[in-house]
Amino acid sequence: MEGSRQGQLVARARKGRGAVSSPPCRYDRFVSSAVDDGWGTLEEEMRDPPPLATTLMRDASRSVITWNESPDIGFDRAVNPYRGCEHGCIYCYARPSHAWLGLSPGLDFETKLLFKPEAGRLLARELSRPGYKPRPIALGSNTDPYQPVERRLGITRSILEVLLQARHPCTIVTKSALVLRDLDLLCAMARQRLVRVHLSVTTLDRRLARLMEPRAATPPRRLQTIAELAAAGVPVGVLAAPMIPGLNDAELEQILQAAARAGATSAGFVLLRLPHELRALFTEWLQIHYPDRAARVLALIRETRAGRLNDPRFGTRFSGEGVYAATLARRFEIATRRLGLNGPREGLNCSAFIPPRRTEARTEERTARQLALL
Repeated sequence: MEGSRQGQLVARARKGRGAVSSPPCRYDRFVSSAVDDGWGTLEEEMRDPPPLATTLMRDASRSVITWNESPDIGFDRAVNPYRGCEHGCIYCYARPSHAWLGLSPGLDFETKLLFKPEAGRLLARELSRPGYKPRPIALGSNTDPYQPVERRLGITRSILEVLLQARHPCTIVTKSALVLRDLDLLCAMARQRLVRVHLSVTTLDRRLARLMEPRAATPPRRLQTIAELAAAGVPVGVLAAPMIPGLNDAELEQILQAAARAGATSAGFVLLRLPHELRALFTEWLQIHYPDRAARVLALIRETRAGRLNDPRFGTRFSGEGVYAATLARRFEIATRRLGLNGPREGLNCSAFIPPRRTEARTEERTARQLALL
């Protein structure tokens, strides 16, 4: 039975996509299941599934800054130009958020993307509100602001233009070399202590990266991006995240060392967490691509998560608990100290903020509405 099930899963794996399936949205009242009609068509479709194109949908949100009060997150506000992410990282903790849109956290998350074309204008309007107090805005807190579609739409660049003009600080997390396109803006912001960039480097193994993060930049390209940002004077760090017990955690020191050599001056790591639908999606992915170690990886995750695949408690959800998690944290501490990645960091400048003029923000808003009617 297990062999038959595994064979079906392998047949459904799609080239260039991280998730194998599209589990139903947890808010759906009804669930549909594929049933063979007796002609063998279902088996044939599973054996050779058609490629999935990326679909873009307009996000009509009327605000762009999201706020949080989480005690274990180092920022209280974020801007995400996109919902869903074409990078297709199988471990992405943001996948379950697609269920809020009535879409599947599986293949829908990486093929049905929502974009915010007016993000720059909306941000300027929100920054111009009376009483707004600046603190660093996080770009890439939920999905990558430099995922492939950004090359064509340029929404993240429009956001950076607003932030630079307003002298508002921000942090960026990405897996993409596309961040180098905006080096002119980042350098100008860096000179005023308004930006810090973090490259997520999960593995140095190209094969593992291709399976785990199918449409993100290769590991060597990410290290090169760190080097180019550092050479240009843009503060850059590395995030070895997530660390997956029994899969990529053995690379922790190698990742940190390679990033330090490239020019990273800070580092962070997060232990894998599997909220909601991500538990089934990641388990399915493991059974397909690493069937020989799937049971071991899942057992180690449970060891760090109080016997479960996810522990949502504040304070432990990012770091885990138990001997295995403590050992990983100690390895990170020793490596960062040896490599000079744990030194004090100069804070971003929040004192130079100049609110966008409200008259300009209103004029841009009227213009946008008029253009929408054409």
